[in-house]
Amino acid sequence: MALYKVTVATGSEPFAGTVNSISISLVGVKGESAKQELSHLLLPGTVCDYELNIEEDIGMLLSVRLFKETYLFPVQDAWYCQYVKVINPIGKLHLFPVYQWVSGDSSVLFPEGRGSILSTSSGNLYMEQRKMELEKNREVYKWKMLASGCPYCIDADSSDDLPINERYSYEKRGSFLVTELLSNLEVGLKGFMSSTDSWRNVNDIKTVFYFNRTDISDKVSKRWNEDSFFGYQYLNGINPMVIRKCLNIPENFPVTSSMVAASVGTSTDLQKELQNGNVFLADYKILQGIPIKDSINGKRQYMTVPMCLLWKDPQDKLLPIAIQLGQTPGEQTPIFLPSDSEWDWTLAKIWVRNAEYQVHQTISHLLQSHLFAEVFTMATHRQLPRNHPVYKLLIPHLRYTLDINTLAKKEVAGSGGTFDQILVLSKKGVRALVRRAMEEMTYSALCLPEHIKARGLESIPNYFYRDDGQMIWEAMERFVSNMVQHYYKSDESVWTDPELQAWVAEICEKGFLSNESSGIPSSLETVSSLVRYLTMVIFRCSAQHAAVNSGQFDFYAWMPNGPPSIKSPPPTAKGVTTIQSILDALPDVKTTTTSVVSVWQLSKEPQDQRRLGCYPDEHFTEETPQIFIKEFQEKLSEISKIINERNQTRSLPYHYLDPKVIENSVSI
Repeated sequence: MALYKVTVATGSEPFAGTVNSISISLVGVKGESAKQELSHLLLPGTVCDYELNIEEDIGMLLSVRLFKETYLFPVQDAWYCQYVKVINPIGKLHLFPVYQWVSGDSSVLFPEGRGSILSTSSGNLYMEQRKMELEKNREVYKWKMLASGCPYCIDADSSDDLPINERYSYEKRGSFLVTELLSNLEVGLKGFMSSTDSWRNVNDIKTVFYFNRTDISDKVSKRWNEDSFFGYQYLNGINPMVIRKCLNIPENFPVTSSMVAASVGTSTDLQKELQNGNVFLADYKILQGIPIKDSINGKRQYMTVPMCLLWKDPQDKLLPIAIQLGQTPGEQTPIFLPSDSEWDWTLAKIWVRNAEYQVHQTISHLLQSHLFAEVFTMATHRQLPRNHPVYKLLIPHLRYTLDINTLAKKEVAGSGGTFDQILVLSKKGVRALVRRAMEEMTYSALCLPEHIKARGLESIPNYFYRDDGQMIWEAMERFVSNMVQHYYKSDESVWTDPELQAWVAEICEKGFLSNESSGIPSSLETVSSLVRYLTMVIFRCSAQHAAVNSGQFDFYAWMPNGPPSIKSPPPTAKGVTTIQSILDALPDVKTTTTSVVSVWQLSKEPQDQRRLGCYPDEHFTEETPQIFIKEFQEKLSEISKIINERNQTRSLPYHYLDPKVIENSVSI
């Protein structure tokens, strides 16, 4: 008989404890011990010690099996276990990270905490345990087609359909619901949600919220119509991934030097500015032919497919110098210029911002952040066992993603949801735009440094999204490289890892629909390719989502700066626009209010937050990976300090990529 000392830690979250019976068995290379009861009452936040006398010779310890069963009363309450520690008869400590809920009458096997990859020397029992774990996971994490041509998603219609460990914590869900309740209460008391009238005065839009405001949203409401601020948003707004350097004016956008002379100066030649790399283009041709709604609140809706030319002036301001509200030039599609009347130029910029809203919400935010993060989450649970180092590396960055996505698919993108109420794109249009974006998607566009270079924006000044993003990308890449090289000693160990290859292949198939032209890998053959891939995944799930989500209220609370829909046709001639015609074109009171309430809720991260690099769940138990984590955290602190020092000198700070405010995962 051998004595094993066991420690079991219960989470501190409310209701983490249990009145059910908790038992344990130890699994070694020679077999499994008999089940022994530990307790029938575990309180939240407790750490309990036990002694087990094991008669069997189980050999080297591999796993622990935890059992939860009803005791006395038929009450089922889920139990949250943080970890199990076992000291074997010769005094060796074994750590078993759990960090999950155990629900129902069930038994769950948890492997020893050291990260490991399969190799030819892996024992049969060891391999069988990993295989059984993944088979069980695939029964729970099932794919379904979201829509033709779109990434696949989890087969769940509501949060209640999700695995218990994918659901919001009580704290987070409660915080989310309180935010929703309070924001709806304020606008409800004002009667805004029932008014389908147009705004009578542009300043009345500020009355949607009195209490929910930010310093930046106030500044946006004052500066929204400035050309310099319009251009600034292409670099540091809510969707800073659109513009490209323009070396030649497109044939379907016949802008001439004489047209823009008033903007660039009579002594400045447009062709020279093109050659000098000072001209940029925002082209929304991806919207061409995308279906839109017939009406919102009984009013017909319209959308344009604009092109906008921008110029970096000698003071390094990015200024719009020409706007065409369509892809086909002609008398009915005039090119609007800053020298036109104030309201002509203002309306042209509003139309561009409307197109920007569609692209941002549907492609940059929904597709490239939320839907891709869901694919990464699903594939990780289905193809990587708990003690795989890639699983351990990624799991903090997948927290709550399935819950927020399931909620969003119902409440935001579902029938009668927010998109239906405010977005000019129809439900069919949203899916068509996602499909088109998927067809144009490239792997390099998902990697920040390559995307910046491809758009020719390596040197444009005051591009804080690029500068901050590059620092974070490089810190992540160094962190990931250290972790990968700790476990993968050669390229061969990468391409011979069957679990890793199955994970990459499933992401390619279910996420990127096996589109070979995209360059998305279906397998990985080298250590460097794995580092790049994992850096992309982590950046997408954390920093990139923060960049396109956290500032939504800041930039969209003032609705004319980001109108989700427009209810008057675009102008076909100059000199006909007035402030009244702009008010008639903008979304009505109800649509505006729904939009502003929505972006407030999406910008306000609920409680139970975990910032970038914060890993309280210690999935890595070895000393060396813990050193790498600490180094990563220290580097992120340095980056945060640099960003904050710069922002002290800015009237409009860019803080969305400050590591101290970036959430580890897509959780809102």
